[in-house]
Amino acid sequence: MTRKARLQLFIMAGAIALAGGLMVAAASRAAAPEGPVRYTADGKMEFPADYRTWIYLSTGMDMSYSEGSDDPNMHMFDSVFVNREAYDVFQKTGTWPDKTVMVLEARLATQNGSINKRGHFQAIRMANEVHVKDVARFKDTGGWAFFGFQGEKPAAMIPAKAGCIACHEAHAAVDTTFVQFYPTLLPKAQAMKTLSANYLKDEAARPR
Repeated sequence: MTRKARLQLFIMAGAIALAGGLMVAAASRAAAPEGPVRYTADGKMEFPADYRTWIYLSTGMDMSYSEGSDDPNMHMFDSVFVNREAYDVFQKTGTWPDKTVMVLEARLATQNGSINKRGHFQAIRMANEVHVKDVARFKDTGGWAFFGFQGEKPAAMIPAKAGCIACHEAHAAVDTTFVQFYPTLLPKAQAMKTLSANYLKDEAARPR
């Protein structure tokens, strides 16, 4: 084979390899998952429709953080999910990274259905609340914000003066999240010594 022919073959092989690499890169970009949340142009959060595929943390029933006069005949389950990337970081550090997204799903608790004779089971979804950490976007509220969804339309941020941020800052076990209610995460935070001073103060004062 002549030198010219070898050069042409080398150029052709390089072109094929380059084209193949570009195709793989394009396929990788197309297959890459989107971030856990997206926002509309006016700053509303789009509903994270796939949150049920995220990491399940815990479920509470009829929980309330204040003394109130809730309807004694109405019961509710609150289940919490977090995006896997944030969960993986927490398992290593005991803290939440930027872009953590936690979804609280509120479902009606009912007794009447199928063969059930006692106890409650989850029924219709009533609302969702999203707690998201984005230091750059929510720098005025310590990097965290809440969004409330009644359905799946984009939701506006819950104002900080509504009390959510203040309550979480005052009582959350880790950062501004209620890890104290997540039985698979609290031991990790205890081991990593990432529990907040406010939470430790609450625990010391809690009646035993």
